[in-house]
Amino acid sequence: MTLDAQLLEILVCPNDRGDVDYHEDQQVIVCRTCGYRYPVRDGIPVMLIDEAEKPEAEKKPEAKKPGAKPGAKPGAKPKGPKK
Repeated sequence: MTLDAQLLEILVCPNDRGDVDYHEDQQVIVCRTCGYRYPVRDGIPVMLIDEAEKPEAEKKPEAKKPGAKPGAKPGAKPKGPKK
């Protein structure tokens, strides 16, 4: 089922107000910026964040602090020279 072109022009993602694209074959509306996928049920876009399929979070390696020793506990204070 196709959606009205005027409706698609005014729809924005409720999560970040980004532009959206309608994927008719999958019956979803996808945000171009955050990737949330909103279902279209019986020709009606369900633009609710709670109903959206969220993109899988990419696992990023933790950034190491400069001067951190391997195996050191995060947040541990480095030992300085003894006085």
